[in-house]
Amino acid sequence: MDIKIIPVTNKAGKMRFIKSQWKFYRGDKNWVPPIVAERSKLLDTDKNPFYKHSKIQLFLAESDGEVVGRIAAILNGNHQMIHKDHTGHFGFFECIDNQEVANALFEAAEKWLKDKGMKRIIGPVNPSLNDECAFLLEGYNSPPVTLMPYNPKYYLKLAEGAGFRKEKDLYAFHLNMDTFVSEKMERLQDIIRKRHDIVIRNIDFKNKAQFQKDVATLKDIYNKAWEPNWGFVKMTDEEFDFLAADLKPVADPRFAFIAESHGKPVGFALALPDINECLIHNRGGSLLGALWHLLTKKKKIKLVRIIVLGVLPEFQKTGVDAVMYYQFKLMHKITNIQYGEASWVLEDNDMMIKGLQETMKSELYKKYRMYVREIK
Repeated sequence: MDIKIIPVTNKAGKMRFIKSQWKFYRGDKNWVPPIVAERSKLLDTDKNPFYKHSKIQLFLAESDGEVVGRIAAILNGNHQMIHKDHTGHFGFFECIDNQEVANALFEAAEKWLKDKGMKRIIGPVNPSLNDECAFLLEGYNSPPVTLMPYNPKYYLKLAEGAGFRKEKDLYAFHLNMDTFVSEKMERLQDIIRKRHDIVIRNIDFKNKAQFQKDVATLKDIYNKAWEPNWGFVKMTDEEFDFLAADLKPVADPRFAFIAESHGKPVGFALALPDINECLIHNRGGSLLGALWHLLTKKKKIKLVRIIVLGVLPEFQKTGVDAVMYYQFKLMHKITNIQYGEASWVLEDNDMMIKGLQETMKSELYKKYRMYVREIK
């Protein structure tokens, strides 16, 4: 097979890179097409603040003039500044079921990173751990929920065939909103509320000044609560604001709240309606089509993804998290939401996994895998 690896150097090449994704999911009923305009925005090195401290190079694999694969090599400058581990990343990987093509793509990304002093390559990240990341490992019987990845199962084989090994697994848990709160949990959260004077308030989406103030609070808690986690890289103010602006139009204020103890913010939680239930019908990935499907189907969404639930380090063993999970139950009673997905959770986050499985009776129903290999 004659394979050419072509670096993307212009806007036309970038759009070809984005639209090539459709080639790899023909006939896959569980694939949710991305919105082309959103993917373009994510990869825009002028507008996405991630690229103020990081670099990316896109590559296309061609055979006989046809795209047969793609990959991005990513140098995360803030990751290097924090971890100092000479680790680069790959992302946005798509490929036909051919090891030769996959090897050529991985080697192109590796060479680009090696030239910049990197000694390891981890992925996939699209383009960071704060975005979609990892390959789907288990759970191919249903579509992904919002902002979670999906891929053909053979991608795992291609990565391992290229010499990659497991770095870390990520878990997703499925909750039934009718049954996940036990009597024990209900009593416990009531005790915790009284003991620590916990008040839950919703984030104000309508008042611009208050919303900006709340976003600043979330930013502070997020960067402090997640700092000890594997692979964590603190988000810059611009990155956080960029993300908040993206999520605001699809978020439901009833599932976005801050926990305060004696008037001080100590935790926050955000669950997003699973807009993939709407976008799965937008097969062409157009923005207009996405808006139409959201407008006509959003009220029928049955699931929320609990995307973030964080507590300041000094409050992490007080049970504030249980109070916030219980708040989701209260909101379920006044909405159409029937299910929740808590994702992603690190495989070695024993405390959270125990709480999700034993206290909230959730089901571990999807697994994802991050891969690593040394750069030769």
